[in-house]
Amino acid sequence: MELWGITDSGKVRKYNQDVFQMLFDEEKDTAVLVVCDGMGGANAGNIASELAADAFIDHMNKNLAEIGTHRSIATIVTDAVEAANTAVFDKSLYDAELSGMGTTLTAAVSTPKGEVVANIGDSRMYHITTQKISQITTDHSVVQEMIERGEISRSDARVHPSKNLITRALGTGIYQPPDIFMLNLDVGEYILLCSDGLSNVVGDEEIFDELQQEKSVREYCEVLVDIALERGAPDNVTAVILKK
Repeated sequence: MELWGITDSGKVRKYNQDVFQMLFDEEKDTAVLVVCDGMGGANAGNIASELAADAFIDHMNKNLAEIGTHRSIATIVTDAVEAANTAVFDKSLYDAELSGMGTTLTAAVSTPKGEVVANIGDSRMYHITTQKISQITTDHSVVQEMIERGEISRSDARVHPSKNLITRALGTGIYQPPDIFMLNLDVGEYILLCSDGLSNVVGDEEIFDELQQEKSVREYCEVLVDIALERGAPDNVTAVILKK
Protein backbone atom coordinates (compact mmCIF):
# COMPACT_ATOMS: atom_id res chain seq x y z
CA MET A 1 0.00 0.00 0.00
CA GLU A 2 1.26 3.48 -0.94
CA LEU A 3 -0.19 6.85 0.07
CA TRP A 4 0.67 10.51 -0.34
CA GLY A 5 -1.00 13.91 -0.13
CA ILE A 6 -0.38 17.51 -1.15
CA THR A 7 -2.24 20.73 -0.41
CA ASP A 8 -1.66 24.21 -1.84
CA SER A 9 -3.33 27.57 -1.22
CA GLY A 10 -3.68 28.12 -4.97
CA LYS A 11 -3.10 31.27 -6.99
CA VAL A 12 -5.88 33.47 -5.61
CA ARG A 13 -6.65 32.64 -1.98
CA LYS A 14 -4.40 34.15 0.69
CA TYR A 15 -5.10 31.37 3.18
CA ASN A 16 -5.30 27.62 2.78
CA GLN A 17 -8.44 26.27 4.43
CA ASP A 18 -7.88 22.76 3.07
CA VAL A 19 -6.46 20.18 5.45
CA PHE A 20 -5.60 16.53 4.91
CA GLN A 21 -4.33 13.89 7.28
CA MET A 22 -3.30 10.26 6.89
CA LEU A 23 -2.89 7.37 9.29
CA PHE A 24 -1.22 4.08 8.38
CA ASP A 25 -1.00 0.95 10.50
CA GLU A 26 1.55 -1.30 8.79
CA GLU A 27 0.79 -4.28 10.99
CA LYS A 28 -2.92 -4.20 10.11
CA ASP A 29 -2.24 -3.04 6.53
CA THR A 30 -4.84 -0.35 7.18
CA ALA A 31 -4.83 3.28 6.05
CA VAL A 32 -7.08 6.18 7.02
CA LEU A 33 -7.27 9.28 4.81
CA VAL A 34 -9.28 12.45 5.36
CA VAL A 35 -9.67 15.73 3.46
CA CYS A 36 -11.47 18.76 4.91
CA ASP A 37 -12.22 22.05 3.13
CA GLY A 38 -13.09 24.73 5.68
CA MET A 39 -15.57 27.57 5.37
CA GLY A 40 -16.48 30.59 7.46
CA GLY A 41 -13.89 33.39 7.10
CA ALA A 42 -10.17 33.20 6.62
CA ASN A 43 -9.36 32.11 10.15
CA ALA A 44 -12.58 30.27 10.95
CA GLY A 45 -12.45 28.02 7.89
CA ASN A 46 -8.89 27.02 8.62
CA ILE A 47 -9.71 26.23 12.24
CA ALA A 48 -12.81 24.24 11.30
CA SER A 49 -10.95 22.01 8.85
CA GLU A 50 -8.05 21.44 11.25
CA LEU A 51 -10.36 20.61 14.17
CA ALA A 52 -12.41 18.21 12.07
CA ALA A 53 -9.41 16.39 10.62
CA ASP A 54 -7.71 16.14 14.03
CA ALA A 55 -10.83 14.79 15.74
CA PHE A 56 -11.55 12.32 12.96
CA ILE A 57 -8.03 10.88 12.90
CA ASP A 58 -7.85 10.79 16.71
CA HIS A 59 -11.06 8.77 16.93
CA MET A 60 -9.95 6.39 14.19
CA ASN A 61 -6.54 5.91 15.80
CA LYS A 62 -8.14 4.98 19.12
CA ASN A 63 -10.43 2.44 17.46
CA LEU A 64 -8.22 0.77 14.86
CA ALA A 65 -8.11 -2.36 17.01
CA GLU A 66 -11.88 -2.75 16.53
CA ILE A 67 -11.76 -2.66 12.75
CA GLY A 68 -12.98 -5.90 11.22
CA THR A 69 -15.90 -6.24 8.84
CA HIS A 70 -17.27 -3.57 6.51
CA ARG A 71 -20.08 -3.01 9.01
CA SER A 72 -17.75 -2.42 11.94
CA ILE A 73 -15.59 -0.05 9.87
CA ALA A 74 -18.66 1.94 8.79
CA THR A 75 -19.80 2.29 12.40
CA ILE A 76 -16.39 3.48 13.58
CA VAL A 77 -16.10 5.92 10.66
CA THR A 78 -19.58 7.33 11.31
CA ASP A 79 -18.69 7.82 14.98
CA ALA A 80 -15.45 9.53 13.95
CA VAL A 81 -17.36 11.96 11.73
CA GLU A 82 -19.71 12.73 14.62
CA ALA A 83 -16.68 13.41 16.84
CA ALA A 84 -15.36 15.80 14.19
CA ASN A 85 -18.73 17.56 14.00
CA THR A 86 -18.79 17.99 17.79
CA ALA A 87 -15.25 19.39 17.86
CA VAL A 88 -16.06 22.07 15.29
CA PHE A 89 -19.51 22.97 16.59
CA ASP A 90 -18.46 23.18 20.25
CA LYS A 91 -15.54 25.45 19.35
CA SER A 92 -17.86 27.78 17.43
CA LEU A 93 -20.16 28.09 20.45
CA TYR A 94 -17.37 29.37 22.71
CA ASP A 95 -15.80 31.85 20.31
CA ALA A 96 -18.05 34.47 18.68
CA GLU A 97 -15.50 35.09 15.94
CA LEU A 98 -15.83 31.46 14.86
CA SER A 99 -19.63 31.35 14.90
CA GLY A 100 -21.06 29.58 11.87
CA MET A 101 -17.81 28.00 10.75
CA GLY A 102 -17.92 24.60 9.12
CA THR A 103 -16.09 22.25 6.81
CA THR A 104 -16.50 19.50 4.30
CA LEU A 105 -15.15 16.08 5.24
CA THR A 106 -14.36 13.19 2.96
CA ALA A 107 -12.59 10.18 4.40
CA ALA A 108 -11.58 6.70 3.32
CA VAL A 109 -10.47 3.68 5.31
CA SER A 110 -8.63 0.98 3.39
CA THR A 111 -8.20 -2.49 4.95
CA PRO A 112 -7.43 -5.98 3.64
CA LYS A 113 -11.18 -6.68 3.86
CA GLY A 114 -12.29 -3.66 1.83
CA GLU A 115 -12.74 0.08 1.83
CA VAL A 116 -15.27 2.39 3.50
CA VAL A 117 -15.79 6.00 2.43
CA ALA A 118 -17.62 8.79 4.29
CA ASN A 119 -18.63 12.15 2.88
CA ILE A 120 -20.23 15.44 3.92
CA GLY A 121 -19.97 18.38 1.52
CA ASP A 122 -18.36 18.55 -1.92
CA SER A 123 -14.86 17.22 -1.40
CA ARG A 124 -14.70 14.06 -3.47
CA MET A 125 -13.40 10.51 -3.54
CA TYR A 126 -12.62 8.76 -6.82
CA HIS A 127 -11.84 5.11 -7.55
CA ILE A 128 -9.39 4.68 -10.43
CA THR A 129 -8.63 1.39 -12.17
CA THR A 130 -6.82 0.65 -15.44
CA GLN A 131 -10.20 0.81 -17.18
CA LYS A 132 -12.06 3.78 -15.74
CA ILE A 133 -12.47 6.48 -13.11
CA SER A 134 -15.56 6.47 -10.89
CA GLN A 135 -16.69 9.24 -8.56
CA ILE A 136 -17.77 7.34 -5.45
CA THR A 137 -19.07 10.25 -3.38
CA THR A 138 -22.00 12.47 -4.30
CA ASP A 139 -21.51 16.23 -3.86
CA HIS A 140 -23.77 17.94 -1.35
CA SER A 141 -24.00 21.10 -3.41
CA VAL A 142 -26.40 23.43 -5.19
CA VAL A 143 -25.04 22.52 -8.62
CA GLN A 144 -25.33 18.78 -7.91
CA GLU A 145 -29.03 19.26 -7.13
CA MET A 146 -29.35 21.20 -10.41
CA ILE A 147 -27.68 18.32 -12.26
CA GLU A 148 -30.08 15.82 -10.68
CA ARG A 149 -33.04 17.97 -11.76
CA GLY A 150 -31.68 18.03 -15.31
CA GLU A 151 -31.16 21.81 -15.30
CA ILE A 152 -27.43 21.77 -16.09
CA SER A 153 -24.80 19.30 -17.26
CA ARG A 154 -21.76 18.15 -15.27
CA SER A 155 -19.50 20.24 -17.48
CA ASP A 156 -21.74 23.29 -16.88
CA ALA A 157 -21.51 22.68 -13.13
CA ARG A 158 -17.74 23.18 -13.11
CA VAL A 159 -18.11 26.82 -14.27
CA HIS A 160 -21.51 27.65 -12.75
CA PRO A 161 -21.51 30.74 -10.47
CA SER A 162 -23.03 28.65 -7.65
CA LYS A 163 -20.45 25.85 -7.89
CA ASN A 164 -18.99 26.66 -4.45
CA LEU A 165 -22.32 26.59 -2.58
CA ILE A 166 -22.69 23.43 -0.52
CA THR A 167 -25.93 22.13 0.98
CA ARG A 168 -24.40 20.13 3.84
CA ALA A 169 -21.39 20.88 6.01
CA LEU A 170 -19.80 19.54 9.16
CA GLY A 171 -19.92 21.50 12.40
CA THR A 172 -22.54 24.09 11.50
CA GLY A 173 -25.36 22.80 13.69
CA ILE A 174 -27.40 19.67 14.25
CA TYR A 175 -25.32 16.63 13.31
CA GLN A 176 -26.24 14.85 10.10
CA PRO A 177 -24.61 11.45 9.51
CA PRO A 178 -22.33 11.25 6.48
CA ASP A 179 -23.05 9.37 3.30
CA ILE A 180 -21.31 5.99 3.57
CA PHE A 181 -20.00 4.03 0.59
CA MET A 182 -18.33 0.61 0.49
CA LEU A 183 -16.08 -0.82 -2.18
CA ASN A 184 -13.29 -3.30 -2.70
CA LEU A 185 -10.04 -2.13 -4.26
CA ASP A 186 -7.98 -4.66 -6.15
CA VAL A 187 -4.20 -4.61 -5.95
CA GLY A 188 -2.83 -1.84 -8.18
CA GLU A 189 -5.98 0.30 -8.05
CA TYR A 190 -6.17 3.83 -6.63
CA ILE A 191 -8.41 6.05 -4.59
CA LEU A 192 -8.14 9.84 -4.81
CA LEU A 193 -9.54 12.23 -2.22
CA CYS A 194 -9.61 15.87 -3.29
CA SER A 195 -11.11 19.24 -2.50
CA ASP A 196 -13.25 21.07 -5.05
CA GLY A 197 -10.23 23.24 -5.83
CA LEU A 198 -8.98 20.28 -7.83
CA SER A 199 -12.21 18.78 -9.17
CA ASN A 200 -13.48 22.18 -10.40
CA VAL A 201 -10.33 22.68 -12.48
CA VAL A 202 -9.14 19.21 -13.51
CA GLY A 203 -11.68 16.97 -15.25
CA ASP A 204 -12.36 13.34 -14.35
CA GLU A 205 -10.91 12.00 -17.60
CA GLU A 206 -7.78 14.10 -17.16
CA ILE A 207 -7.32 12.61 -13.70
CA PHE A 208 -7.80 9.13 -15.16
CA ASP A 209 -5.26 9.74 -17.93
CA GLU A 210 -2.65 11.06 -15.51
CA LEU A 211 -2.98 8.04 -13.22
CA GLN A 212 -2.29 5.65 -16.10
CA GLN A 213 1.31 6.83 -16.27
CA GLU A 214 4.15 4.97 -14.57
CA LYS A 215 4.59 7.26 -11.57
CA SER A 216 4.61 7.12 -7.79
CA VAL A 217 1.62 8.31 -5.77
CA ARG A 218 3.71 11.32 -4.75
CA GLU A 219 4.31 12.21 -8.39
CA TYR A 220 0.63 11.75 -9.22
CA CYS A 221 -0.33 14.18 -6.45
CA GLU A 222 2.27 16.68 -7.64
CA VAL A 223 1.10 16.49 -11.25
CA LEU A 224 -2.58 16.96 -10.41
CA VAL A 225 -1.92 19.95 -8.16
CA ASP A 226 0.47 21.44 -10.73
CA ILE A 227 -2.23 21.23 -13.43
CA ALA A 228 -4.62 23.15 -11.18
CA LEU A 229 -1.95 25.76 -10.46
CA GLU A 230 -1.14 26.16 -14.15
CA ARG A 231 -4.83 26.91 -14.77
CA GLY A 232 -4.95 29.65 -12.18
CA ALA A 233 -6.08 27.61 -9.14
CA PRO A 234 -8.81 30.02 -7.94
CA ASP A 235 -9.31 27.94 -4.79
CA ASN A 236 -7.18 25.91 -2.41
CA VAL A 237 -6.14 22.60 -3.99
CA THR A 238 -5.69 19.25 -2.23
CA ALA A 239 -5.01 15.78 -3.61
CA VAL A 240 -4.52 12.63 -1.52
CA ILE A 241 -3.88 9.32 -3.27
CA LEU A 242 -3.73 5.73 -2.04
CA LYS A 243 -2.58 2.80 -4.15
CA LYS A 244 -3.62 -0.64 -2.94
